[in-house]
Amino acid sequence: MSSRWVTRILFVLSAAGAALALRLAWEQPIAGAVGLSILLAVVAARWVARHRVRRLLRSGDVESILARWSSSFDRVPHPETMGPLMTATAFAAYGWIDRAREALRTAERGPAWDAALEHRLFLDSLLYTFEGDPDRALEVAGELERLPLPATTPTLVERVRVLRGAVAALARAFSHNGRDGDRQLLMQASDASPLVHWAMRYGAAILSVDRDDLPAARSLLEGAPEWPAECCFNTFHRDIADELARREAHALQ
Repeated sequence: MSSRWVTRILFVLSAAGAALALRLAWEQPIAGAVGLSILLAVVAARWVARHRVRRLLRSGDVESILARWSSSFDRVPHPETMGPLMTATAFAAYGWIDRAREALRTAERGPAWDAALEHRLFLDSLLYTFEGDPDRALEVAGELERLPLPATTPTLVERVRVLRGAVAALARAFSHNGRDGDRQLLMQASDASPLVHWAMRYGAAILSVDRDDLPAARSLLEGAPEWPAECCFNTFHRDIADELARREAHALQ
């Protein structure tokens, strides 16, 4: 069953449950109160679960993220391809470039590899950006943006469009060649896709420094995890912070 149908069924069941609870509340107040309490508890539990996942993804703790994902790797179609691809994507999204490349090398090539074109282009653009090859990153990001959009809900189509555009904006930011609207695009992607929350914020911070918007750049660094030395985000964070300090000291002279 597709996720779209699951969502529709859950929505219908939630609406039916709400209607039943309201009817009971009118006709049988005690039963109605119990039913409404149960419904609210279910909704709250789903909200807490989603909030917990977002918090985990924004924590930067890639090992914990992979531990949570690993139980699903054997259940996805073509795990010999998709498992390494998902692992590589998690490592790349948090700046573990060598680990991402290592995982990517283990992915089996075949029909599933070919079918995962959008996934691979997204991953490749991140890797080239963080490895300091912006020309190649932009080339791959351009291929990603030219792919047909999925035939799905308008909301999901918009999220895909924003994320594709943000990947190209990220490559431009790291090459100090940003365009008008890139910073907003990066922040949209950061808010909408917690997996790339910190990657997009660092891109937005670079653009802010390039435009001498030092307070904005400083705020974008706030709350960042303590990145390990082998993670390239450790270097990015330090370099941005050092440049901010240099410019702020110069402004005081």
